[in-house]
Amino acid sequence: MYQSSTNARGQSPVSVIGAGIAGAWHALLLAQSGRSVTLHERSDAAMTQSTSHWAGGMLAPYCEAESTEPVIVRLGLRSLKLWRDYFPETPFNGSLVVAHPRDRADFERFARLTSGHQRLDAQGLSRIEPSLDGRFREGLFYADEGHVEPRKILPELHARIREAGGTIAFNSEVEPDELDGTVIDCRGLAARDKQTELRGVKGELILIETDEVELSRPVRLIHPRFPLYIIPRGEGRFMLGATSLETESSGVSVRSALELLGAAYAVHPAFGEARILEFGSGLRPAFPDNLPRIAIDNHHIAVNGLYRHGFLLAPALAELTLGYVERGTIDNEVMQCA
Repeated sequence: MYQSSTNARGQSPVSVIGAGIAGAWHALLLAQSGRSVTLHERSDAAMTQSTSHWAGGMLAPYCEAESTEPVIVRLGLRSLKLWRDYFPETPFNGSLVVAHPRDRADFERFARLTSGHQRLDAQGLSRIEPSLDGRFREGLFYADEGHVEPRKILPELHARIREAGGTIAFNSEVEPDELDGTVIDCRGLAARDKQTELRGVKGELILIETDEVELSRPVRLIHPRFPLYIIPRGEGRFMLGATSLETESSGVSVRSALELLGAAYAVHPAFGEARILEFGSGLRPAFPDNLPRIAIDNHHIAVNGLYRHGFLLAPALAELTLGYVERGTIDNEVMQCA
């Protein structure tokens, strides 16, 4: 899986383009390694143009095994450790998968394709999530998984970069060829000028608020047409998400809104009285195989194609890039050299 290259980048200055979750983790690890790092971001500090602004922030490698390749699970498990090490306050309350009786076959399939879970009966469900008392007969509890709130963790990452001696330049739209030294390109879809295989996959979310439901962890509802996840955001707020649409259109469609809200109501009727705070969508960068790629071309390194797994994979990918920069280490499953 791993091989060594002698073409390490030495102690040259490092420029990272894109201050979303991938670029922020890269800038943090490189700055903490003692390098001179500048992080360029085309938008302002609010990061509303970033795909990360619209992400769910779930750290769920075991659940992702149901629909993705083993490399995602491998990198995701490594990222769990990095999140714990660097941000010990990260909520690691696990995640919960439930289904209604009519979807029992899909629930059992999910259980077969994943690991790291404990089966809970109705009483066990009620014990860890009292708001779901009487709502489901059983569930799958993935105790080692966690979640972060993107709009809170990104500013914290940026602050850590500055504490480590790095510089962040907001409203700085630059091209990789304009910069000297080592360049880490984490531009997402904006990098299609060089990585033409990239496509955008739309993810939609709805942010709601209610004081009638309390959840301590993300809950996934298995459904054959619109599997749903509900992520607690604190202070009575919840993010509803699920869609992965092969379109680059903007905004949330009426169909998606109806399905997301209907599925939330199916988890708990109290969500029917919740207040809608926000609709939003983001385009996730993906390659045809939906797998991440670190492409190395001399002193330019492009990190892209994180698809639905940006927050899950970013720490592990940044660690791999740092390993190449420091030691010339190559992970053949993820990295490609020109």
